[in-house]
Amino acid sequence: MMPDHVSAEAPDARACQAFDEAARREVLAEVLAALPARVRPRARVDAPLGALTTYRVGGNAAALVDAESEDDLLGLRDALVSSGAAGQVPVLVLGKGSNLLVADSGFPGVVVRPGSGLAALGGLDAEAPGEGGRAGLPAVSGAAVLVRAGGALGLAVLARRTVDAGLRGLEWAVGIPGSVGGALKMNAGGHGADTASCLVRYRSVDLVGAGGGESEAARLRLGYRTSSLGDAEVVVWAELTTIRGDPETGRALISEIVRWRREHQPGGSNAGSVFTNPPGDSAGRLVEAAGMKGLRLGTAQVSEKHANFIQADDGGKAADVLALMTHVRRKVAAATGVVLRPEVKLVGFGDDPLGDAGHAPMEVDP
Repeated sequence: MMPDHVSAEAPDARACQAFDEAARREVLAEVLAALPARVRPRARVDAPLGALTTYRVGGNAAALVDAESEDDLLGLRDALVSSGAAGQVPVLVLGKGSNLLVADSGFPGVVVRPGSGLAALGGLDAEAPGEGGRAGLPAVSGAAVLVRAGGALGLAVLARRTVDAGLRGLEWAVGIPGSVGGALKMNAGGHGADTASCLVRYRSVDLVGAGGGESEAARLRLGYRTSSLGDAEVVVWAELTTIRGDPETGRALISEIVRWRREHQPGGSNAGSVFTNPPGDSAGRLVEAAGMKGLRLGTAQVSEKHANFIQADDGGKAADVLALMTHVRRKVAAATGVVLRPEVKLVGFGDDPLGDAGHAPMEVDP
């Protein structure tokens, strides 16, 4: 016998949810069927997603599409629009997966993953076209040079290849395990520089709207770990400014950045900084001051090396990582009045997954 407080409408709600699930799967099938023939072999249903992130936890994507060119992206956009999915199912762009926490239940929409065909790197002579042309590099030390980097290019690769070519200014990117497209999305940065300091122009494809095309950097309204790039907007390429300089000096700086990161930041399964730094302070300092360093909850633990990192065990649960994030955030808010803003993007958890930071911290054994 059901308790009196159970609503008689509950079965109808469950039936409605099942109907919505069935309708979503039908729409996804229409999307995949509408893909161009060249793209269809690179589309999968119920594909691993959490395993493609640096956390290595979380569930599957309802659909995953690998794109190797701008034409592939446009074909996917046409399929989303023609099937009506653009307004019915969520769309997510997956780069290197270094800033995502995917729910154990997965992501109930379409994930697009730019591939190696969108990872090219070319040089553009910005100030001395007579000394090298469009494909060359100026011989003058200190002369400005634009490089065009594909959105899927890894930032560490970008840093090393530009330095090897005698270009300086992007060394900071070597320590960030993301892609160029992800750098535009989050205004990635470190070691005194960020994407905003070098981005000149970019090209993107909006998978669900009328945006996209070529734009100047100002359109992105880049701020501290933020931008106006849409969640379903895929970066095709970005033009970044560098200067001609000594490769050995650049390599030495890269080695120093790598050494510093290995010394101060943990390895293992994590997504880098969990929270952004509040103005004039450090999120790691606040977490440590609140007594959270080393705290474990289930299969997740605040790093003992750096308190703004949360690490997941092999075979761990995304729910544990999220619960620990929530607990840490509430403890810091209770102790300092500072509500930390997440830097990690939470995927598949629904609205407001961290809840109200003003609530009392959960009971967690230290």
